[in-house]
Amino acid sequence: MRIAYLNPCGKWGGAETSLRELLASVRQAEPSWELWLLLAEDGPLARIAEELGVRVAVVPFPPALAKLGDAASSGGPWPLLRAGIATLNYARGLARWLRQVKPDIIHTNGFKMHLLGARARPRKTPLVWHIHDYVGSRRLAGRLLRWLGGSCNVAVVNSNSVASDVQRLLPALRTVTIYNAIDVERFSPSGATIDLDAAAGLAPAGEGSIRVGLVATFARWKGHQVFLDALTRLPSDVPVRGYIIGGPIYQTDGSQWSLEELRQKVEGLQLTGKVGFTGFLDDPAAAMRSLDVIIHASTAPEPFGMVIIEGMACGKPVIASQAGGAAELFVDGKNALGYPPGDADMLAGQITRLARDPDLRHRIGEAARATAERTYQGQRLAQELTAVYRDLSGAGIELARAGTPHSSLPKGASRRAG
Repeated sequence: MRIAYLNPCGKWGGAETSLRELLASVRQAEPSWELWLLLAEDGPLARIAEELGVRVAVVPFPPALAKLGDAASSGGPWPLLRAGIATLNYARGLARWLRQVKPDIIHTNGFKMHLLGARARPRKTPLVWHIHDYVGSRRLAGRLLRWLGGSCNVAVVNSNSVASDVQRLLPALRTVTIYNAIDVERFSPSGATIDLDAAAGLAPAGEGSIRVGLVATFARWKGHQVFLDALTRLPSDVPVRGYIIGGPIYQTDGSQWSLEELRQKVEGLQLTGKVGFTGFLDDPAAAMRSLDVIIHASTAPEPFGMVIIEGMACGKPVIASQAGGAAELFVDGKNALGYPPGDADMLAGQITRLARDPDLRHRIGEAARATAERTYQGQRLAQELTAVYRDLSGAGIELARAGTPHSSLPKGASRRAG
């Protein structure tokens, strides 16, 4: 079987982490299948995919399309017109590429690729939308997905919460919930650690300090403000140092914090020297093993929450914003601690509770690891996803092909593997 994956981003975010594990799981389960990945920007994901034996093409979005989003859609008709023209041009080039690759299945990630895949897919080629986010809350994207929903054969979603949202918008679309997976050998309690103080440019933390980290992109809804506010509410006798691990990844206007904005907030809250910014780290598992407590602080209901299961797999106590799909991933008080989204006081209380009780940190960490090994490993993902692919392909598909077609790329593309 030949599958073409379309993804807008080459840098690391939750959807990209999920896609990496998806590609690895499918490659391991079906080594004879031919996997392609088209990215709208170069980045670490391209290199990782190549190492998995995936054929990668980078086809950059034009600027007008890259900046299109719900925040940008309020800027009047001209940005939307320019983005519409850019989208049509990109879709034509994508259609040419897909006709050359001749995939049996097209699997898209991200709203822009869902729309482009629906416009560009060859006739009768099954299309899978892998929806990692809520659709109903996005005015522009929701309207466009509803318009093109008839071109999609099945929506794979990452939680029952997202499934309910999709079904409200597109009741006729078949929806399948498949939880994300991680490499539980890579994300494990054993392995390398990182000097987070050095990475953040801070003096070494004092003896007995509890290292508490928010691991997230700089998207505004990821809860950086809540995390910082919670740190200001900790009792003076709780020796906590905070770390913000991650950075900006999106091109869409108005969607994320800048590093300078967050530094100003740290200074304004008088947290200078108590909070460090490490930026993106090459080994997130090593970063998590270096923390005592991992924070998930999304202010809106989280569709899934990769950081939650990664932290659990590393055997660390996770404090998670308990709403949406994130609330499906753990049992509060057993394998993680929860709190209401945006409640800095409650978050501060949970941090204090763990900081003062090393036995509780240990018990929750052990239960978290057991949950990850049982529920969030790649073999389960591959079994569920390949079943969807086989169901879509039908009995008449030719699974064994002679040779591989020479793929022509749209104008402006670069070939990463051939």
